[in-house]
Amino acid sequence: MGATKADFLKVPVEHVSLETFDPTPLIGAFSRMAFQARNLARAAEIYETMLRERRCGIILCLAGSLVSAGLKRVIAEMVEHRMVDAIVSTGANMVDQDFFEGLGFHHWMGDPDADDELLRQLHIDRIYDTYIDEDELRVCDETVARIADGLEPRPHSSREILRAMGAYLAEHGADHGSILEACHRHDVPVFCPALSDSSAGFGFVDHQWRAAREGRPAASIDSAKDFLELTRIKLMVGETGLLMVGGGVPKNFAQDIVVAAEVLGYEVEMHRYAVQITVADVRDGALSGSTLEEAHSWGKVEQGTEQMVFGEATTLFPLLAGYAYHRGAWRERPRYRFSRLLDETPVGSEATALG
Repeated sequence: MGATKADFLKVPVEHVSLETFDPTPLIGAFSRMAFQARNLARAAEIYETMLRERRCGIILCLAGSLVSAGLKRVIAEMVEHRMVDAIVSTGANMVDQDFFEGLGFHHWMGDPDADDELLRQLHIDRIYDTYIDEDELRVCDETVARIADGLEPRPHSSREILRAMGAYLAEHGADHGSILEACHRHDVPVFCPALSDSSAGFGFVDHQWRAAREGRPAASIDSAKDFLELTRIKLMVGETGLLMVGGGVPKNFAQDIVVAAEVLGYEVEMHRYAVQITVADVRDGALSGSTLEEAHSWGKVEQGTEQMVFGEATTLFPLLAGYAYHRGAWRERPRYRFSRLLDETPVGSEATALG
């Protein structure tokens, strides 16, 4: 008898919670060590400083397969506890992974040495040592298409689309701890500048194909509006800090809003704080490994309050976030509700949005 899908999809990935461990003694010890231990400790201190600033907007950038790896709860708890004010992410994290789990599906523990041809025959997709049911991903695609059908037929920023997806989960889903659902409740904007490069892309292809065949207008994704909206947040809050996991499009998109504000004729501060966790090498000029010191030459990141940490995110990011969570500076922070402000504030009035 041949292998079945059930033979592989047995043990679900479990998401770690910031409430279950306190890494502050460990980070304190790291500060007196060397190499990446000391770098991580300094990064944690910079992040805590962002949280202690009375008016500093914190932008969390997410690249790589983070939600599928077990970090969904960490990120959702950061949203719940005012530790992040806006998110810039790959589409995979927010759609194929977070929204997918919000629909009640799971990622499963797997084997990096599995027979990939057998997995393909069984409709199982692999992310290193994690499995996803391809048939369930098709349900995710179809759900996005239905959400797109309900949108006003015009160009939408990814924030508007992802907010509608969070609202869908709030209305139809059980409590699966979704990041998008938490962001919807707390008006934390989520941007996926390359949203089409995800399950949402398949959903919008379906939506636009059917609309064209039926002779009706369709909703579309406006990446320039993404750029404008995140730039407007910079104009609203002024001082900003970046907390970046991985690099790529989310990192560059968030850094570039300083330059975009200048293009619009505003004098704004560079991102005052910046932390990046990455495994990428800096020597080939790739964006994921380009240093934050390098970003200063572009006028994007201030010097002196930035820190690169070279290591793998599933081990380092919970330690950094856990340190800030247990130190408790978030308790005194305001909740900015930037998503609501973007909807309610006329373009050009950003400077008065926060009073």
